[in-house]
Amino acid sequence: MGLRKGQHIRIEIVKAAFGGRGIGHFEGRVVFVQHAVPGDILQAQVVKKKQNWAEARFVGLIRPSSDRIVPPCPFSGYCGGCQWQHLTYARQLAYKQSFVSESLAHIGGLNHVTVHEVLPSPARFGYRNKMEFSFSDRPWLLPHQLGSGLAPPPFALGLHVPGTFFKIIDLDSCLLQNEEGNVILSVVKDFARQSGLPAYGLKSHAGFWRFLTVRRSDASGQWLVNLVTAQSRPDTMRALAAMLVERIEGVATVVNNIHSGKASVAIGSREDLIFGEGFLEDRIGPYRFRISANSFFQTNTAAAELLYRTAGRYAGLTGKETILDLYSGTGTIPIFLSDQAAQVTGIEINPSAIEDARRNCEVNHIRNCRFLCGDTREILKTIGQAPDVLIVDPPRAGLHQAVLQQIIDLRPEKVVYVSCNPSTLARDLALLAPGFETLEIQPVDMFPHTYHVESVARLVRRRPFSALGSTLPEHSTA
Repeated sequence: MGLRKGQHIRIEIVKAAFGGRGIGHFEGRVVFVQHAVPGDILQAQVVKKKQNWAEARFVGLIRPSSDRIVPPCPFSGYCGGCQWQHLTYARQLAYKQSFVSESLAHIGGLNHVTVHEVLPSPARFGYRNKMEFSFSDRPWLLPHQLGSGLAPPPFALGLHVPGTFFKIIDLDSCLLQNEEGNVILSVVKDFARQSGLPAYGLKSHAGFWRFLTVRRSDASGQWLVNLVTAQSRPDTMRALAAMLVERIEGVATVVNNIHSGKASVAIGSREDLIFGEGFLEDRIGPYRFRISANSFFQTNTAAAELLYRTAGRYAGLTGKETILDLYSGTGTIPIFLSDQAAQVTGIEINPSAIEDARRNCEVNHIRNCRFLCGDTREILKTIGQAPDVLIVDPPRAGLHQAVLQQIIDLRPEKVVYVSCNPSTLARDLALLAPGFETLEIQPVDMFPHTYHVESVARLVRRRPFSALGSTLPEHSTA
């Protein structure tokens, strides 16, 4: 009869897939199983069937992989914060390296590029300097909670079930953040529950409490607490801030973002300062960075320094070079490389990020960085002379086709490509290959216990240079 939806199967997992799933084979089909580890022999239930592949739900272990461990977090396997706590850290790094290598080979056709072993994160747990928790009026119950017979209160503060926007698991703590952050989570949860104000309904779009975002400075150990609410209630916010400051010594500032729209984003249309200065200061290497509630800053501070040092090493700077940095954000890479170059120019479309970048330059007394605000595609048209080094750190969608063409037309001597997505990295390196040779790639683990991996690629201009003109194949990116 063949494979059927709902059928229970015995399967051996032979490979890890990008996205955190395990891969096995059954009756000639590739089968993807969430929470499975290569080496597992397990029972799974088919939930989706296609001609050549299927998806199955993990039901139970028959024989565990030697790489499988007991996850320290009781929410592991249910919460979307991380996917791989049940996998040894050494094997996590090995799989991340393979994701980059396989993407280069299968997507980019680049089979001979050296992909180094992944640089491990200096911290395995407690590494995140920012966590965003969601309120909900309908907590998502875990299997052991379903049989209690008790109706849960209409309140949750926690993280999403993977792949959903409205299923929120009510958490007591998260091991990815510093323990003091879990105390903040507990204080805010208790206060909100007792406030008499309802949690926001992600389907009803009614309620008050929407998000809690906490940020920590690794340099000072201080915290910024951002409450996102549907309306402004200054008295409530001041009472909460007073409680936080009294109970947690490290809380340096509390802000309230007001977000009355339906979009599920933890950013408000306005921000009220409740306590403190409204920002923190952190360091990457010798440089100081001012971080406000909605600023972008790498979430793993120590690993970010590894990433930026790799970018600087691949740039091969002597102090005389000009650098052009696309998608420069709040200026972290330009500032980090400023003392190794003659001039650094950053391009960024977000005006508030540009403002942060310029302020960060002032704080660090840097005078050889400038920042241009606007669409990268438009500003690149105005760049006359090619930089010695071009650095790109695009969003997950990779480089826009027009930007790829402009890089080719600009013909910099060196390109350093910082990527958070192995698939789009491989695609873009293949499109640049006629004009630029990719020499090596250094992955960096910014997010332990997840399948995500950052990579830094080193490219040099080919001689003779192959100008592609209009021959770039079209692709769709954001």
